[in-house]
Amino acid sequence: MDYFVITSILVFLSAVFGYINLRFFKLPNTIGLTLITILFTLAVFALSYFDATLLEAERFIISQIDFKVVLLDIMLSFLLFAGALHTDLQKLREQRWPVLVFATFGVLVSTFLVGTAVFYLLMVLGLEVAYIHCLLFGALISPTDPIAVLGILKKAGAPKKLEIKIVGESLFNDGVGVVIFLTIFGMANGSESGFSLAGILELFGVEVFGGLLLGLLLGWLTYYFLKKIDDYNIEVIITLATVMTGTMIATHLHVSAPLAMVVAGLMLGGNKTRERAMSKLTEDYVDKFWELVDILLNTILFVLIGMEMLVLEFNTVYIYAGLLAIPIALLCRYLSLMVPVKLFQKRLDFVPNTTLIMTWGGLRGAISIALALGLTQSMGRDLFLVMTYIIVIFSILVQGLTVEKLITKLKLKPIENAWTSNKTRR
Repeated sequence: MDYFVITSILVFLSAVFGYINLRFFKLPNTIGLTLITILFTLAVFALSYFDATLLEAERFIISQIDFKVVLLDIMLSFLLFAGALHTDLQKLREQRWPVLVFATFGVLVSTFLVGTAVFYLLMVLGLEVAYIHCLLFGALISPTDPIAVLGILKKAGAPKKLEIKIVGESLFNDGVGVVIFLTIFGMANGSESGFSLAGILELFGVEVFGGLLLGLLLGWLTYYFLKKIDDYNIEVIITLATVMTGTMIATHLHVSAPLAMVVAGLMLGGNKTRERAMSKLTEDYVDKFWELVDILLNTILFVLIGMEMLVLEFNTVYIYAGLLAIPIALLCRYLSLMVPVKLFQKRLDFVPNTTLIMTWGGLRGAISIALALGLTQSMGRDLFLVMTYIIVIFSILVQGLTVEKLITKLKLKPIENAWTSNKTRR
């Protein structure tokens, strides 16, 4: 079965599940598609007791897809660029310092808190796993997923000040989280560079700052070319070329492609850049094109997340470990956010209960699963993959479905709506 056939099947399933969600479930796409795909897969499991043909076909499709490569090397750049392109750069600039601290200090602290807590949890459950491998799990589960966060927060009606913090953090912290993961992965493999401070600093310098610099360069070049012409067809193609070529260059230079795409997207999405480089017609076409790309890839991605349960080893102890790891991950995220929130709370006028909402609204998603799939068997791959999958599904289905209720219960949503209506009247 070639890749065109597999892609066609995934797009077909995405279209069918998307239709079912909008027609009957009426949930946010992220939640609805994941839920429907899981229900479909469970139905296939039940049907396999009578006829295993459909189950074997679904397993074959999943076995032909390298989820880690598809997400991290291909889809992520497009999704992050699209997300950044529609993020308010001015509001993000106002919140740049807390976003920076959340995406660096917060992820580092969460990595060590989760890793340490899971190490002792597994010890209690009778599973002997090296501490450094638990830190790997901490690194892959700590970053929030911008792909999961963006759509749900818009529907939840979170206050704009809070939404920009969560979205801004999630856009940047996956790139930082991947670098932390790769650093610990090098240490776990026993590579010498992984153990040296110089090696760690070099990896951070090249991956993170190299990605940021490449993003600035790509953003400026794209802006320059868009400014010189006025043809929406070619300008849309230029933005597409920015993502595809930029990802290739980042891979070749061993810098962070996700961070590069975030920076380039933010630069092109800024109001001043849009006014100077695009006509209203071009701006409309660029936005609609990237919205369509975003929706299509998101749809396929969350169908894949639902189908990934076919590759899991359903060991009872692993399931217990995953369920017990849910409150650990939430508590560690809450603790990792406390210091940054206290530090900036008065200066930037944070909304009440920021730490609580950022904890519950900081969803885990496909990036965590992709990194877990990159573990080796000696690192406890099967165990950590099951634990990651359980946390991600809980995050998307339970947290995603209740974050709006939490915001309403804390009486933040009505305030925001009133503020918006007042602003509109003015």
